[in-house]
Amino acid sequence: MTSLRRAPRSRLFVLAGIAVALAGFLGWFATGPLHLASAGDTPLSQGKPATASSLEGQGYPAKAAFDGDPKTRWSSAFSDPQWIQVDLGAPVAIGKVVLTWERAYATAFEVQVSVDGAGWRTAYTTTTGTGGVQSLAVSGLARYVRMFGTKRSSGYGFSLWEFQVYGSGSAPATATVNPPTTAPPTSPPVSPGGNGGNGGTGGTGGTGWIDAPNPVTNVKASHEVPPNKGGFHEFQANCSVSRTNLGDDPIVFPGLPGASHLHTFMGNTTTNAGTTIESLAKGQTTCKAKGDLSAYWMPTLFNGDTPVNPEGLQVIYYKAGVTDYRSVRPFPKGLRFVVGNAKNTDADKFLAATEEGFECGNSYKNKNIPLTCSSARDVKLNIRYQAPSCWDGRHLDSPDHQSHIVYPVDSHTASGWVCPDSHPVAVPKLEFKMAWPVNGDMSKVRFASGAGPTFHYDFMNAWDERTLAAMVDGCIVAARQCDPRGHDGRDDQQPAPYVLNENYLLP
Repeated sequence: MTSLRRAPRSRLFVLAGIAVALAGFLGWFATGPLHLASAGDTPLSQGKPATASSLEGQGYPAKAAFDGDPKTRWSSAFSDPQWIQVDLGAPVAIGKVVLTWERAYATAFEVQVSVDGAGWRTAYTTTTGTGGVQSLAVSGLARYVRMFGTKRSSGYGFSLWEFQVYGSGSAPATATVNPPTTAPPTSPPVSPGGNGGNGGTGGTGGTGWIDAPNPVTNVKASHEVPPNKGGFHEFQANCSVSRTNLGDDPIVFPGLPGASHLHTFMGNTTTNAGTTIESLAKGQTTCKAKGDLSAYWMPTLFNGDTPVNPEGLQVIYYKAGVTDYRSVRPFPKGLRFVVGNAKNTDADKFLAATEEGFECGNSYKNKNIPLTCSSARDVKLNIRYQAPSCWDGRHLDSPDHQSHIVYPVDSHTASGWVCPDSHPVAVPKLEFKMAWPVNGDMSKVRFASGAGPTFHYDFMNAWDERTLAAMVDGCIVAARQCDPRGHDGRDDQQPAPYVLNENYLLP
């Protein structure tokens, strides 16, 4: 009888224990990091735009970590490092970041914050991550919040079910931006000698401006009318792909390998996240001109999930961007800039900076990558995208990598296109002429940066100075069309042949 009475009591204890445990779990869920019922506890990051350095596949997008759904996740490529970030829309006061890891987690990572997407501050760092749900005290003013993973727990990628940013949702009236604890990703670090890092050819004021060691001063933009306004004033740098599909960008993310979307590199064979002018000088080149050790790169093109790289030599024109081509000077060693905008959504603005927009077969003037192209074997996707060519004469780089070099302006006079007074030094106008071997169904063709208008390219000048000066003077200033193929590439408008030797040095 005793045993018969104890059995129900035992079951009651078990049920009571389950009830207590369930109540405790529900209580934790109601107050823990996954609770979303209270409006005040809703993550500021939920549903906001998200980007990542890579994806394991299309089924694991960056936005899945910010959708509030614990059954969807972001997963990266199977390599270190990788990152994922969210744009909160405006600088706000944050107080906590909650990371809910899948089994593939980071053992070493940082939480980085930024108010402008340029200067970054490390707000949390660890080398002993344990995965699971991590609630991290991360405070300060931020618009962008990023998890930067440097070591994975397994052979798989980094994978997050949820990435939640909590805070007040507003910026305090007296808020100040905490200074970065390390050099911001957009401004090259300073080398011990005081010269600008990522180039070693100029000093930096600590704000992303890199001073030119030999500034060009007391120069006025030319408004003179040259004797030959028509014809050619150009030469070509014919370069093939040197490195492919790397998440490196030594201008925008110096010293942060894997921090960028994937790029395709041409020219110098050593270009990576840690590239400097000194390192480029020690490299080799895939360009026909042996004196061109410059680094050129652009976002990788994808057809679905398959990267597509240009085949063979690609043409990078060096032209006169101003009407008075006689005023064009060589680039200073170490000059670098970004042409275009990886976040651009203005298709008209993009088209205006191109020669014919996106081309394929008989399709021209496309503002975006066309959905279909001819399937003929010789048809490729083409773009000719032009760079600014008026330099301020004082800086090798600027915080946005564009303010120190701008496009010429139309004077609406006989002087034609001239440099503005703020940027009076005319330098060669680069024009990327790229061709990718894709055609037919183009509906899945995109860049690593996004749709067609996000196409952009980067340039870091490491030309042999004597060779570049000879090319600028002998081709652009002398009103000739030159290329490195052993002849001038002239047509009937050319008055006389112009031959170059194999090293691009003038005869």
